[in-house]
Amino acid sequence: MKEKQIVVGEYENEIDAEIAKGHLRSSGIPASIIKGGGMLPSLQNTEGVQLVVTESQSVKAKGILQEKFI
Repeated sequence: MKEKQIVVGEYENEIDAEIAKGHLRSSGIPASIIKGGGMLPSLQNTEGVQLVVTESQSVKAKGILQEKFI
């Protein structure tokens, strides 16, 4: 069974989400990006971009993101 995905960050644009994703990957945490608005980048401004990880990695991921972005 596939593990539940948890949102660990929400960003205004894909570039910021990719930077955060890179920080997680460099710490050994696989992450994925979910774009609000799908294929319409203009809707990302209203719906945002989410960074998700597996539930078992979510606490560690949130800690890493807080450390990097505070």
